[in-house]
Amino acid sequence: MVQDLVIAIVAAASVGSLYVAAAAKVVKQYERGVVLRLGRLRDDVRGPGFTMVIPGIERLRKVNMQIVTMPVPAQDGITRDNVTVRVDAVIYFKVVDAASAVIQVEDYRFAVSQMAQTSLRSIIGKSDLDDLLSNREKLNQGLELMIDSPAVGWGVQIDRVEIKDVSLPETMKRSMARQAEADRERRARVINADAELQASKKLAEAAGEMSAQPAALQLRLLQTVVAVAAEKNSTLVLPFPVELLRFLERAQQPGQQQPAPGQQQLAPAQQPASPPQSAAAKPQRQTQPQRHAQAPRPAPPQRPVQAQRPAQPRSPQPAAAAPVPMPAPPPPAAVPARPSRPKPLAKH
Repeated sequence: MVQDLVIAIVAAASVGSLYVAAAAKVVKQYERGVVLRLGRLRDDVRGPGFTMVIPGIERLRKVNMQIVTMPVPAQDGITRDNVTVRVDAVIYFKVVDAASAVIQVEDYRFAVSQMAQTSLRSIIGKSDLDDLLSNREKLNQGLELMIDSPAVGWGVQIDRVEIKDVSLPETMKRSMARQAEADRERRARVINADAELQASKKLAEAAGEMSAQPAALQLRLLQTVVAVAAEKNSTLVLPFPVELLRFLERAQQPGQQQPAPGQQQLAPAQQPASPPQSAAAKPQRQTQPQRHAQAPRPAPPQRPVQAQRPAQPRSPQPAAAAPVPMPAPPPPAAVPARPSRPKPLAKH
């Protein structure tokens, strides 16, 4: 009998230990326990620590209350300005109501992932390419609002949504690169023109100051020479003063040219004589034939007047000698007039 009593006690202890093992539950700090008794939700949500449930009657479901980081798969879409892009994002959310997360939705993680993908496609179609690239903060807020609206009934709170990457076609990338390069070049030209304008104003002021003091220009020239010589180059460039060029230009004007000291003038005999022109080349003025009272007679043929050969110029005299005058050209030969016929004597 004692043996049967011992066996019964051991069996009861075994059953009790099995019951305690099945009924004992441990809820972690970042979890909450939702108890379902015979399929019905108990109002009390088990907190972290040790808890007991009735095996076979109650069922405990643990819900993680930590912030969940879920990547949103890349979505292909067309923006409002008809540009094909590929956008992926990341979403941060957490469960704030464990009972609603268990009762209201079958799988809140899958539901949040699908809602994030749908909202991302919708936000791509409503936005321009420039907004996706430069105004992401505004798009993140809009995307967060679109996902958080249905997630409130699931006991889920959306903490943050971030657009992670925007992939563009290669042709669009090249077009944007050319646009950015053109804009940079435009800004560089504007800045360069502004710099030239400011430099011209400063140079005009400097020229006004230097014009008051002529020695300032020479000092500036020497400073330029020193600056060029500091480079230790084999070639030295010296600027030529403009004032000296103007002086030489005025000196070359006719009527103001004067012989330099020590330079002698050439005698008229040293100057090359102009080639003589023949008398036949020049038209000769012929005298009108005298008309006779009775009948004119044809004039006899005239002989061509031969041009006299000009005298040879003398050898050049030394510079100290007086200039020798050139001989005057011979006067043109006179054309003999036609002799008139003697008048007949009157008969007495």
